[in-house]
Amino acid sequence: MFLLQNHLFQTSDIALMSGGSMMYIDVVCKGIDDIPTVDTETRRLMKGRLAKEGLPALVEELRLLDPEHYEIVDKNNPRRIVHALEICHMTGKPYSSFRTNTQKNRPFRILKIGLNRPREELYERINQRVILMMQMGLEKEARNVYPQKGLNALNTVGYKELFNYFDGNIDEDEAVRQIQSNSRRYMRKQLTWFKKDNSIQWFNPENSKEIINYIDTSI
Repeated sequence: MFLLQNHLFQTSDIALMSGGSMMYIDVVCKGIDDIPTVDTETRRLMKGRLAKEGLPALVEELRLLDPEHYEIVDKNNPRRIVHALEICHMTGKPYSSFRTNTQKNRPFRILKIGLNRPREELYERINQRVILMMQMGLEKEARNVYPQKGLNALNTVGYKELFNYFDGNIDEDEAVRQIQSNSRRYMRKQLTWFKKDNSIQWFNPENSKEIINYIDTSI
């Protein structure tokens, strides 16, 4: 990631990043915290526990040991869960205690722009997007990977609700409603996180001239 940044600024004065997970954006904008290096024995033990106990058990353990990091970590990513627990067990401290959120010296200036709409409009757009995804073949896509439904990578909004439908636990209409509901919940979580960042300048995406003017006067 940082090699790419260096390359971009060698060829241009301005680089644009769109999207990205909440934690990824923090890493790019604030730099990486000084996290202790995990020793070989701890890594071996945690790898064995993941294989023996499974990811859900380790996710629950992280919730107990470090509820702060639990709230923001990707719970479907075994590498991130295991690494956080490695730090917890090796140091006796929560992983989040090493995430200072302190701005590191960055070799570039950052301009953050957030796009938002009225809440009810967002809900309606999400609902319509789910319907469009179904029309474009989400169900067929989910059926293709259904035999591997136990994989953590497939425990995501869209797939897990349709897997429940394929299992006969709910009908298709209910699966669609659950996808819509869970998508709205994830949207609220994202907005809650980003609203904590006072450096973000928020705009309605329809106001393109206002956004362009803000950029022109800020760089």
